[in-house]
Amino acid sequence: MRRHAMAYLAVFLAGAAPLHAQGISVPALVDTLSNGLTLIVHEDHSVPNVAVNIWYMVGSGDERPGRTGFAHLFEHLMFMGSQNAEYPAFDRLLEAAGGDNNGSTTNDRTNYYEEGPANSLPLMLWLEADRMGWFVPTMTAEKVDLQRDVVKNERRESYENEPTALPKRPSPRRCTPRAIRIPGRFSDPWSISAPPRSKIRKISSGNIMPPTTPCSR
Repeated sequence: MRRHAMAYLAVFLAGAAPLHAQGISVPALVDTLSNGLTLIVHEDHSVPNVAVNIWYMVGSGDERPGRTGFAHLFEHLMFMGSQNAEYPAFDRLLEAAGGDNNGSTTNDRTNYYEEGPANSLPLMLWLEADRMGWFVPTMTAEKVDLQRDVVKNERRESYENEPTALPKRPSPRRCTPRAIRIPGRFSDPWSISAPPRSKIRKISSGNIMPPTTPCSR
């Protein structure tokens, strides 16, 4: 299976066991499904909670020069509903079951997670499966435009409005184009403004960029 199509699903049943001075032991069942999804299940029945964490192995480091910010934009769009759970059903169904959810983008992965009572596990898996398989058909120009503005504003808050944020970025002289991507953000703040919705659909269904050499030290 292609690298960028790979995903990891981790299911943690209940809370973590007490830590001991001898070390940490986290036994888990690891399996690969017929669709290529890697499944990791850890069980601890000390409390009746469950957490689901799904990782897509693609991030801001896979973007093309001049077309940055899409990894973070796609993260936001995945919260805008899917074919069988239209916005804002995802949040409302989870909250009604006593759960919550969020996500994040880094240089090499994008993840989404849910936490809540153990009996909400079927709901969590159904919601994740629906947006994994039926997210793109529900994309609209209004959703894209809304999340573009949100992502840009997060960039302003995290970098433009932070006096010491931009100088902390890696030096291009020491890094390849892949390595200088800001994890979860974008080098060109406004590059996500240009492409129409059809272009975003095309990018979301294919590879973004092959890996390159990491930043040297």
